Amino acid sequence: MTSTIVTAAILAIGDELLSGRTKDKNIGHLADLLLLSGVDLKEVRIVADEQDAIVEALNALRKRYTYVFTSGGIGPTHDDITADAVSAAFGLPCEHDAEAMRLLADMYKRREMEFTEARQRMARMPKGARHIANPVSTAPGFIVENVYVMAGVPQVFQAMVDNILPELQKGSHLLTRSLPCPYGEGDIGTLLGAIQKAHPETSIGSYPKYDGQRFSTELVVRARDEAKLDAAANTISDMIRGLDAARAGSNPGPEA
Repeated sequence: MTSTIVTAAILAIGDELLSGRTKDKNIGHLADLLLLSGVDLKEVRIVADEQDAIVEALNALRKRYTYVFTSGGIGPTHDDITADAVSAAFGLPCEHDAEAMRLLADMYKRREMEFTEARQRMARMPKGARHIANPVSTAPGFIVENVYVMAGVPQVFQAMVDNILPELQKGSHLLTRSLPCPYGEGDIGTLLGAIQKAHPETSIGSYPKYDGQRFSTELVVRARDEAKLDAAANTISDMIRGLDAARAGSNPGPEA
């Protein structure tokens, strides 16, 4: 069976994220949904509200992965420069999109609010970009090639994500198996490394635990092929049994 590998990166934009003033809620939300869609999230970057930094990161990521998802920087203020940066990255003019202007003008008219120059900034996007619908606050996100540009406000971001998920290419789902191991990473590190090398089409994660008295490890095997998952998991089980036997042999207990 041939596995379909679909990859993604997230680019979170905003000085407030780097300063710690705002705690990101979007990365984990999108990561969970990508996993369910069979999309491998390979990289996450957080950059400041600086056009050169955004352009540099975006150009690197969009060439490396199937999809890039950005959050932040498409609001009405002077430091919302994501639309300009994405336009620069693709060599496109950044302009007020006619349909976005209509949507926003209608919304502010209904609310009996002035459609100010600042609010009109939320209609700016690279020429020819496709819209991402925003059922929460109307101002759309946008898509250019494999780059999906979305708001930073979590409620709006999540609504936009719901609208784009159906159109994403779906990859083969990762199968996962957890194996409790009563030994610490220091005891199993070398053996586990050899197992990973022998099963290159799996990913073996090691997660240490401490209960206040002793160390143990949760071992998680991931693969897209069930037979390969089984083979690696069985080898890990054999490793644990071997360590059990060795420990029992070195501690025969009290003499009769």
